[in-house]
Amino acid sequence: MPNHSQPQPSTPQPQSHSLLQPRKPQPNKPHPGQSLRQTGWALILLSLLILSLHQFEYQLPAWRLDLFGSEPPKADLVLVEKGARRLSLIREGEIDRQWRISLGFDPIGHKQREGDGRTPEGHYILDWRNPDSCCFKSLHVSYPDEADRAAAAARGDDPGGLIMIHGQVNGSGWLGWLTQYRDHTHGCIALRNGPMEVVWRAVDDGTPIEILP
Repeated sequence: MPNHSQPQPSTPQPQSHSLLQPRKPQPNKPHPGQSLRQTGWALILLSLLILSLHQFEYQLPAWRLDLFGSEPPKADLVLVEKGARRLSLIREGEIDRQWRISLGFDPIGHKQREGDGRTPEGHYILDWRNPDSCCFKSLHVSYPDEADRAAAAARGDDPGGLIMIHGQVNGSGWLGWLTQYRDHTHGCIALRNGPMEVVWRAVDDGTPIEILP
């Protein structure tokens, strides 16, 4: 017997969405050779910068002060506060300028003997200067005085000497931002080269210095 029933309509199959969606653009991957060239140029530029800082480290502080600063007024007193790691230029009883310093590698207490790594304490005079020392310029502190020598002799010690205010060791001035955060001298008072240039100009020979604990 023939089947007279109506045929069932077929259900349309949904089309794949992947065919309808646009393809996402693929990011351009840098060629390995291009990355190497960029890294090489960056290293070359960094090396040139370091070489320039090293080559002209002695001139840069003066150039910067001459071009972008002003001639500092003369100081009446240099005040060093060891505990605060601070050097201040005093003018007419007021602080004119101040900077962070580094001290001897064993800074607590008054200097007793040669090699103890201490920075002296007391009242002294900045009595002479050296523009060509092992560091960026230096001013001499008049330690030891008569009392220091007498105390050391009573102990049978050499009181030491050649205590200076100075900049960074020649050749490492560009690292001053880092070395100033540790006490690394043999008893001297170290500044970054920029501040040392200001102190050099502001402090005449014969200016008193007071070093506090």
